[in-house]
Amino acid sequence: MTTDLRSVPGPPAPERPASPRPAARRFLPEVQGLRAVAVLLVLVYHLDKDLLPGGYAGVDVFFVISGFLITTLLLREADTRGRVSLAGFYVRRVRRILPAATLVLLATGVAAFLLLPSPRLLDTARQLIASAAYVENFYLATESVDYLAAETAASPVQHYWSLAVEEQFYLVWPLLFVGWAALGARRTRTLLAAAAAVLVASFTCSVVMTASDPQPSYFLPQTRMWELAVGGVLAIVLARRALPAGLRRVLGWAGLAAIIAAVVGFDDATAFPGWAAAVPVFGAAAVIAAGHSDTRWSAYGLLASAPARFVGDISYALYLWHWPVIVFALSVTDRDSLTPAAAVGAAALSVALAWGTKVLVEDPVRDGGLLRAGRAATAFALSATLVVTSVGAAQYLRYQWLRGVEFDPAVHVGPQAIGDERPEGDPDERIYPPPVGAEEDLPSVYDDDCQASNAEVTPDPCVYGPDDAETVIAVVGDSHAAHWVPALRSLAGERNWLLYSYTKSSCAFTDTLTVTADAPYPECPEWNAAVTDELVQTVRPDVVFTSSHSRTDAVGAADDEEGRAAIADGMARMWSVLEEAGTDVVAIRDTPVTRPRIPECVDRHPDALDACASPREDAVRDDPQVRAVESGGTGADLVDLTDDFCTDDSCPPVVGNVLIYRDSHHLTATYSRLLAPALEEAAADVLDDQ
Repeated sequence: MTTDLRSVPGPPAPERPASPRPAARRFLPEVQGLRAVAVLLVLVYHLDKDLLPGGYAGVDVFFVISGFLITTLLLREADTRGRVSLAGFYVRRVRRILPAATLVLLATGVAAFLLLPSPRLLDTARQLIASAAYVENFYLATESVDYLAAETAASPVQHYWSLAVEEQFYLVWPLLFVGWAALGARRTRTLLAAAAAVLVASFTCSVVMTASDPQPSYFLPQTRMWELAVGGVLAIVLARRALPAGLRRVLGWAGLAAIIAAVVGFDDATAFPGWAAAVPVFGAAAVIAAGHSDTRWSAYGLLASAPARFVGDISYALYLWHWPVIVFALSVTDRDSLTPAAAVGAAALSVALAWGTKVLVEDPVRDGGLLRAGRAATAFALSATLVVTSVGAAQYLRYQWLRGVEFDPAVHVGPQAIGDERPEGDPDERIYPPPVGAEEDLPSVYDDDCQASNAEVTPDPCVYGPDDAETVIAVVGDSHAAHWVPALRSLAGERNWLLYSYTKSSCAFTDTLTVTADAPYPECPEWNAAVTDELVQTVRPDVVFTSSHSRTDAVGAADDEEGRAAIADGMARMWSVLEEAGTDVVAIRDTPVTRPRIPECVDRHPDALDACASPREDAVRDDPQVRAVESGGTGADLVDLTDDFCTDDSCPPVVGNVLIYRDSHHLTATYSRLLAPALEEAAADVLDDQ
């Protein structure tokens, strides 16, 4: 992805005369053309993934190219000099990678400060710093399993994860060549065996981890190293063996066909990398193995053409620039996808910026005498990291300033204002929580680490209140039950109750097998059964409150209607078990939903909040809990607080100067807490008996 062979030293001496030796070439136009293929696949995928649903595989093609070219350089250095200099290797990496990468990070950081809505400041600041330190992949791997980050908007620098993977790989790979060069005989099979071992170990890890934990696995070096190692093993083989011309002609087209099959046949639901990544990876290896060909209709002719070489020449800079251009275009237009005209414009601007970066930055650094000394390269690397980190720190300081709003009960009245002429509140007062800090206005169950993850099946509840309380209540369900905990804690505090919280991500309180992340969720009914046993046998609460997201799907349902009915039946069965044990059940109707990333919309339209409101008929969904209560198969009570969120025709994002949502469907803890009186009144028939 990042190495140019035009400046490498001459070919190594032959190890053995027993097999044909490929002719050495200083420049590989077909590899430049393959770079063009890779970056165009990624570009088109990011502009409109419907055109190439598997276009993300272009990154895997880049990995193979990078592994091949870097290994070729290391082989030649070992053969010509008899050793491999780690210091020299990393100086070349700094010279080739850092100038353009730092320029784009700095420009992106400044543009983000000016163009992105304030709720993105914190995440962007963190990712700028992670990208500058080449650990962006680890950051994204961590965020990918963070349930609370599910609606986080794309960062303009998140594509730096692939550069991080490469640089982490190159902390390990050159060591093989240092050790090999230190051997007197330097037998190729020894090096090949070591490289193959890395390949096999990483590929095995990729298959296992992709199957068991696919989201973080996408970004981790241990699941990706084998892709670069494939290029490296290929370089070792081709440095000592020449493939027959007939085979090379077939490999070229077969490799391109495999890459095309991947980008057309794969999509975001494909388990990746794992086994699937072998298709584009070995396709790229086949194209490289095909090499040069004078045959008229060879793949070489296509890849070595002038247009392909031009795109290949700017491919690194184009990869760096295209993603922030797209993210900023989406932000400025306040859209989730680009129009065809905007996509063409973003592509054209990306190409122009890439060409300018190559001509004004990459070429002068590569061809001139800049950053060739170890001290200069080290100083530049440290300075680049420091400068980019400073930009990230400036964003963080702005974030801290914007979130400095104090709650004022006289101003931030929340649902009390829902019937007013201006339900959103006083436009001259600041909103609480401020949009920039809404994602942190969470129920206590998250900080207290008792919101169970998808994998957990053993209850470990939070318990709030005095141990000697005469009344015990519990809340059970998914994150939509969890966002009622602030209201319930407020009631429990006033009434001297003991509150147990049993909540689990994406797990409605039903014995029906449901779906999460497009897959069956057997841990959910197992968890619910364990919770029910604990409630009935140990806790024995007087009242159980439950709520869940109305958009939960049932496994095997023919349509949404059948699925909601199955979930409702499962809810009624669970509630009946509690009722038979003497516990009252109160189902809280699911809260209305709104548009994605609502804090960003509020931040963009502080003086026109109607732009962020949702029609009531769209926001209020058919809730299986309502069906379960109305079925008559249970004695549960239903609490419907929709009128505390919505007017007759609209569901606003802000009521009484309080932001209702921290994302499209989760309440802020502040609004939940302010709903305690309404919840108490609506459930009075049950609560007054306690």
